Amino acid sequence: MINIKKFVKNAIIEDNGRGDLFFDVAPKGKFTAKAIAKDDGILAGELYAKALAKTEKFDCKFLKHDGDVLKKGDVIAKLEGKASILLSSERTFLNMLQHASGIATMANKFASKIEDLDVALLDTRKTRPQLRDFEKYASRIGGAINHRLGLDDCLMIKDTHMRTITDLSEFIKKARKRISWVTKIEIECETFEQVKNAMEAGADIIMCDNMEPAQIKEVVKFRNEEHPHVLLEASGNINLETVRDYALTGVDALSSGSIIHQATWLDFSMKFD
Repeated sequence: MINIKKFVKNAIIEDNGRGDLFFDVAPKGKFTAKAIAKDDGILAGELYAKALAKTEKFDCKFLKHDGDVLKKGDVIAKLEGKASILLSSERTFLNMLQHASGIATMANKFASKIEDLDVALLDTRKTRPQLRDFEKYASRIGGAINHRLGLDDCLMIKDTHMRTITDLSEFIKKARKRISWVTKIEIECETFEQVKNAMEAGADIIMCDNMEPAQIKEVVKFRNEEHPHVLLEASGNINLETVRDYALTGVDALSSGSIIHQATWLDFSMKFD
């Protein structure tokens, strides 16, 4: 909750600058307003919007909650407070809800394509700088599971890392002695030969990167027969059109940056009563 409070305070400072020029001439007394959905989708951002209301000291009652389905015209929340406070908070309040809801809506579109299959849907680290916690929170609301939040979550060896490693088996042995005992090692592979080498070297997770579904099925068969403890993740070229094809290969998880970086904000507005 500390990070959310800090995030909200910084957002307020960013928008208010040296102070809202309307503040000194604003009408006195309390006013009421509504936040209204102008698009269909999935709501996210309630947690942050409530933190904003608490910080700026106005009343906010949500009629819809994180994860709820929205229809155009739905009243999302009712607000009450000083005109100066409601109006200075309006854009930050709506921005957070619109941004988060756009990501949740995209995540939900992906999740609905594979909801009948036993496979995890993961987001990625392709997030906007300084917004990772916020965007990954919205992704979870929509039905995805967070992949790494940062470089300290899992030791992932990508193609760029492999350029610096001469002996993968020795590298993994050394890494096991340095990283936490419960931390997994994931290796990105683009070919079947790389997969075999990575599994034999001791990887916990294999990322099948930019492979076609037919190739991944071969990897799944090999894993099941030779290294059943290894988890398989498919990544690369996974979008709304292809996600089900990849899910049907038998991998344990699918990851897609599109969940976040291709999401479009939903349109919300605030109307005073």
